[in-house]
Amino acid sequence: MAQRARTLRLALSLFACIGVAGQLGCKQETGPAPPSPVPEVTVITVTTQTVPDEPEFIGETESSRPVEIRSQVTGIIKERFYQEGRDVKKGDLLYQIDPVPFKAAAANAKAMVAQAEARLVQARQNLDRVKPLLAEQAVSQKDVDDAVAEELAAKAALEAAKAQLVRAQFDLDNTRITAPISGLIERTRVYEGRLVSAQTDLLTVIHQVDPMYVTVSVPEPFILKRVRERALKRVQGAGVYALRGIITFVDGSTYPHEGKLDLLDVGLRTATGTRDVRVVFPNHERALLPGQFVKVRFVGALRTDVVLVPQRAFQVGPEGPTVYVLGDENKVELRRIQATGWEGDRWLVEGGLRAGERVVIDGLQKLSPGIAVKPTLLADTAAAQTAGSKTGAAR
Repeated sequence: MAQRARTLRLALSLFACIGVAGQLGCKQETGPAPPSPVPEVTVITVTTQTVPDEPEFIGETESSRPVEIRSQVTGIIKERFYQEGRDVKKGDLLYQIDPVPFKAAAANAKAMVAQAEARLVQARQNLDRVKPLLAEQAVSQKDVDDAVAEELAAKAALEAAKAQLVRAQFDLDNTRITAPISGLIERTRVYEGRLVSAQTDLLTVIHQVDPMYVTVSVPEPFILKRVRERALKRVQGAGVYALRGIITFVDGSTYPHEGKLDLLDVGLRTATGTRDVRVVFPNHERALLPGQFVKVRFVGALRTDVVLVPQRAFQVGPEGPTVYVLGDENKVELRRIQATGWEGDRWLVEGGLRAGERVVIDGLQKLSPGIAVKPTLLADTAAAQTAGSKTGAAR
């Protein structure tokens, strides 16, 4: 009995100790939480600088001289002499129109010239005969006047006959249709036996592809903005006709030759609200073909007082791009900015930031507007990493 009582007292004592320990533990858990560490971020100081201004537009290639081949005479196509899609040289024979009726017309015109020459000889002889007779009063003045008129008429008839011969010879020569320029020739639109009408039916087209033109359409808002920026000296450097063009193909490759801007259209296209700009590119290797769509980047101008911010500093939301800016007491502020382009991995900012402000570029996931942070300038971070690398190399 005494043994059981001692066991009971020990159990009660143990439970009492456990209860006291539990109360102490609960008091510790309900105490104030330790303060969270201040987020560490990397920042850069905003500065202004001068960078190349290189706008880019979509353009379409076209041959520098597309020449339509049409017949000067109406006739039947007898033969085609060129291979479609190949190079032709200036003067190469392309088509032959049946020359038989034109040879006949030329021969007839020659005969008419000979006939007119004979009539002129006869008229001159008559005039030479009647002139001496007038002094002897063997003929009247009217007879002499008629002889003079006959000679003049014979001269006019001869000139008309010679003109007909020129026309007939022209038509005969134009039965041979030759290439007016050198270049690439398209497929033929007509074949042997086809009747073609003079200056109406299109036979084919020759394209001069060296050099090549690339025409780009520049939107009106860009033109207005560029005029204002030039006036404010925000864009300087090369003038319009001193700009150069660089082509980027659809596969991302770059054309090795630069082009020169040679035409700025005088007005806007009313249908599209754009202004056409033409750039001339050398094309010795025939890498450019008519009808290609390419990107054309214009180089030569400079943009001044530009703010560049690393792309990783940006967050893009429904209201546009934003960045975290450090304010007083190193508290962050979420600020909306106006980004208009990029250069490499940096965005060009035209509104929302001023020189001297600090922008957070690393550690953004820890931030919310209004909290204080511990900033480290990017230049200090880079210097520390360089020093660490040198120490590790020495070891």
